[in-house]
Amino acid sequence: MLVIRIDVGEMNSLKLLEECAAEIRRKIIPLVGTAEAAKTYGRGAGGDLTKEIDLRAEKTLIEKIMDKGISCTIISEEKGTIKVGSEPENLYLICDPLDGTTNAIHGIPFFATSIALAKKPFLSQVESALVMDIVRGIVYTAEKGRGAYKNDEKIASSQNIDFENSVIGVDVNTYKSLNSEMHRKITKILALNKHPRYFGANALQLCYVADGTSDAFIDIRRKMRVIDMAAAYLIVKEAGGVITTPKGEKLEAEITPQRRVSIIAAGNKRLHKEILRLINEDNHD
Repeated sequence: MLVIRIDVGEMNSLKLLEECAAEIRRKIIPLVGTAEAAKTYGRGAGGDLTKEIDLRAEKTLIEKIMDKGISCTIISEEKGTIKVGSEPENLYLICDPLDGTTNAIHGIPFFATSIALAKKPFLSQVESALVMDIVRGIVYTAEKGRGAYKNDEKIASSQNIDFENSVIGVDVNTYKSLNSEMHRKITKILALNKHPRYFGANALQLCYVADGTSDAFIDIRRKMRVIDMAAAYLIVKEAGGVITTPKGEKLEAEITPQRRVSIIAAGNKRLHKEILRLINEDNHD
């Protein structure tokens, strides 16, 4: 197996990502649940309203990268695409510095920072990834071909194949604006599964699939930004999970602030296949 390890100067890639995440956590925790965190500054490059806490997280990350003297192209939710250093086309840093902004603003303790490194701006080219649970300080990491880890302990996804009794994350955000077909598919999952969950930070919820805390995660709204899930995508795959389009096709996308996808992620192939069957079968009777 060809393993490509991205080194940035004298620091390996995961060490860099860990330092960035730790600094973001340090700057963000004092803002959580405050009125200052919720100040709004229009819409960011990703299309969502930009909050003070988002800007603070992104500014922290950019400054950390610049202080390290690293050349890269940063692709982020708020400022979009930023070129740093003399050779930015050789390394891409894909980040959602704060995933779960609404939770953070309201003091709900489920939000994360998501950072990935790639040689090219495509989902399949992500080589190193980190997602940090900011509240608990838990760090999920992966390098292509080297497995996935939770606080330096190797993790594996769930082998549960019982759909009815599985814990399945279902993104129902903006449900009222979805078309009737999506309503039908989402409602079917909610009706047939006993333990649906939605926590409000998709990168972290995907990491729960990676470590077996939950059995699957579904987002078929075509609204998940690629930058939000680029790191978790690699972590799920390296943990042994399956993550595809809702049709079961290989998940691939160019990484831009605006690009959005739908996904089906599961801990194992049999559960994944059952979810695909349920959402794709015609049941208008």
